Amino acid sequence: MTSTERRRDLPVFPLSPDPIRSDVDRGAQAVRLDLEPVGSYGGPRIALVTLGCDKNTVDSERIMAALIGHGARVSSDPEGADVVIINTCGFIQEAKEQSLETILEACRMKEQGEVQAVVAVGCMVERYRQELEVEIPEVDLCLGLTGLSRLVPELRGRGLLPETFVPLMEQPLRVLATETAHTSFLKISEGCDHTCAFCAIPLMRGLHRSASVEELVGEAAAMAGQGVCEINVVSQDTTWYGRDLRRRDPCAPLLPDLLDALLDRTGIDWYRLFYMYPSGITQGIVEVLAEASGRTHGSRILPYLDMPLQHGSDRILAAMRRPERQDTIRERVGWLRDAIPDLTLRTTVIVGFPGETERDFREMLELLEEIRFERVGAFAYSPEEDTPAATMAEQVTEGVRRERLEELLDLQRVVSLEKNLDLVGSVQTALVDRVVDDDPEFALLGHTEGQAIDVDGVTWIQSEGTEGVRPGEFVRLEIVDVGEYDLTARLVV
Repeated sequence: MTSTERRRDLPVFPLSPDPIRSDVDRGAQAVRLDLEPVGSYGGPRIALVTLGCDKNTVDSERIMAALIGHGARVSSDPEGADVVIINTCGFIQEAKEQSLETILEACRMKEQGEVQAVVAVGCMVERYRQELEVEIPEVDLCLGLTGLSRLVPELRGRGLLPETFVPLMEQPLRVLATETAHTSFLKISEGCDHTCAFCAIPLMRGLHRSASVEELVGEAAAMAGQGVCEINVVSQDTTWYGRDLRRRDPCAPLLPDLLDALLDRTGIDWYRLFYMYPSGITQGIVEVLAEASGRTHGSRILPYLDMPLQHGSDRILAAMRRPERQDTIRERVGWLRDAIPDLTLRTTVIVGFPGETERDFREMLELLEEIRFERVGAFAYSPEEDTPAATMAEQVTEGVRRERLEELLDLQRVVSLEKNLDLVGSVQTALVDRVVDDDPEFALLGHTEGQAIDVDGVTWIQSEGTEGVRPGEFVRLEIVDVGEYDLTARLVV
């Protein structure tokens, strides 16, 4: 019986019948390589398949850079690879299941002689390494987040990497592997100090640890040198940046200081902030955002903010162990919208948390309707092993979770459409993402300042006058039509 035919007794939901196939030492510079196997050193071909969030993407880009620095040719396509590395996600059951299926698919390729070795790394391995090693012995190496420094030595020890070492000045910092060459991510910290009852992130990534300003400025500047013009600033809680450093040094930089340094010392055109907890938004942060996003200052920090709430009922927020309540949320939104009138606000919420009553759910809907976020990501609660919420009483049934999710999404569709209708006739700055080849009406696809790539809607750009415009260029557009999420625009000459 082959590895893909066996059921695995791992702590995830039962596997679906068909495998889910994935689509997808620091040096001095960031480089971008095509997704085909490349490299000038003639070393082994190593494919790295990345699953999960944008923070995992950054981890993978650093891993690929380390592999190149030690003589490998890297790719994100397993076809034709000698070694397949899967960077797993362990955030929710669906992600763990996808990670497990991708590992099994790679093991199938190994059994058929298509690859020499399979390696599993990342979040899910950090939580379940022992179980994976027992249940899937076909995997040659399992390394969690805390063991990634051993990856190169382990591959060398198995004869999967040569002794070749690329000179320091030629070693890449990251292999920028996103599909849009002009947009990337800057992970400013690792881990999380919050103890949210539903979240397993601290179990995998540990407590909050901020990177240094010098390191982050150097990384962003290197990406600018390679053609990146938009950076999405990410972490588990971006407002928390520097607080761990302040415990050791009362003069250590905080988020406003980091943002000032990035603006002063890099050529990145757009910075976009994600994961800004409401409780951590200070007047100082608001002042920096207002100044940098002002039209007279070139809008380098975009008038866009991702501010996760997770719920709108004070009772459920307390049960979730979230650090804010309705009054704090209203206050912070007021600060932001007063200071940045054209601000686009995004949030995420969870429906069906244990103990959530109909009244709690209505309170969340009322708060969302009151604040009218331009963007809302909504998810049904998923019980995660070893989190406090998983063993709470009054678990909400799956059917109720799904019904509430649909009702919330219906509400947000109306709000989103109304917000988009307000944009008709306005002129917006957009970043072109790709050429449209299969629709004569539209020539280009892009995203405006108010649209984050991959998580928000897109802007369809009509063909007239777009000759010579290419991905990675900024354009001025007039919005001529809208839907619930997407915009339609014409180029303004």
